[in-house]
Amino acid sequence: IMIFNSLSFFVFLAIVLVLYVVLPHRAQNRMLLIASYFFYGCWDYRFLSLIALTTTIDYLVSHGIAATPDPRRRKHLLLISLVANLSILGFFKYFNFFADSAQALLAALGFHVQPWQLRIVLPVGISFYTFQSLSYTVDVYRGDLKPARSLFDFALYISFFPQLVAGPIERATNLLPQVEQPRVMTHERTREASWLILWGLFKKVVIADNLAPITDAVFTGQTPLTAPYVL
Repeated sequence: IMIFNSLSFFVFLAIVLVLYVVLPHRAQNRMLLIASYFFYGCWDYRFLSLIALTTTIDYLVSHGIAATPDPRRRKHLLLISLVANLSILGFFKYFNFFADSAQALLAALGFHVQPWQLRIVLPVGISFYTFQSLSYTVDVYRGDLKPARSLFDFALYISFFPQLVAGPIERATNLLPQVEQPRVMTHERTREASWLILWGLFKKVVIADNLAPITDAVFTGQTPLTAPYVL
């Protein structure tokens, strides 16, 4: 995966920005969607199907909720979104944990079974885009937001690469209108964005990376530590 302070990411970002400046609004969105999927696919392209599945489910559910006045049907549709998204998230996050726990329990009862684990890594950012998608469905259900007109715009809202793998979780009421409406790049916005990027890189490269050896010693717990050191 391209980390935000790598050369490959800066090359990727430069290409995206150049294309963004020369393209009209609708083409900007398509380009950003392709760029976002490419960015995530650089880590493991196979997990793009999970983002696409989450996106498709909640896009269809949201339109179903908006199309019916029946409170019972609306709740059933919301439940479909909740069950589908949380099942995917729970499977990838907790399958191995529950498998290990079940094996330990059976061993304590005198049954010896072969360990059964799904040898697969946790999809990066799955918690962020799952809860972001769920928050959209809930907003539509509550009547705080109309469903996205375009599947591609909604897919961009879910997969937008600057906050796809590390958050924050962005509410649809804030980000989706920015996706759907034309955007104008001004000198003031460019200057503010550049400052935010540089300040974020400073906190990551200068502060966080240099504190990592100290904090890792605490979090891994490999050696006895005094209370003042932990503090």
